[in-house]
Amino acid sequence: MQYRMKKFQLTSEQIDALLHRTETGSFATINEDGYPYSVGMHFIYSNNKIYLHGLPKGQKIDNIKRNSKVCFEVNELIGLLIESDDNPCDTNAEYNSVVIIGDASLVEDLNCKREVLNKIVEKYTPQFAGKELPDNMIKGTAVIEIDIVECTGKYYKQSKR
Repeated sequence: MQYRMKKFQLTSEQIDALLHRTETGSFATINEDGYPYSVGMHFIYSNNKIYLHGLPKGQKIDNIKRNSKVCFEVNELIGLLIESDDNPCDTNAEYNSVVIIGDASLVEDLNCKREVLNKIVEKYTPQFAGKELPDNMIKGTAVIEIDIVECTGKYYKQSKR
């Protein structure tokens, strides 16, 4: 484990709060050639799972079908910590971050997809919350569910002197 992980771990409550307030995360899958493929995505955190949505075809969908092992990461830059005016090496960052390792699958159940998509609407476009989502849109949208296998959170902030 990294030194900072030992000293600067987020609590489970802090991890939950960060996953609920963060707007986007990086979703990484494994390509056919074995290289990682990462893309920024909107998401929700619900029932101890990460849910993403998008087009039902494409590289990330193909990758999930081939290999369900994925990584999802969110981070929050709070600010830069500049200790001196003359040395850029004396700059650090105050941040929070979460890294999730898990298994991804495509949600097929229409009721589950509807529930997830409604939560996504609530998070990103609350002015449309409660409006009926058309069945054809639900059927035509991929919903990805990440079952969390491992979740770690870390932070860094300047210590009081």
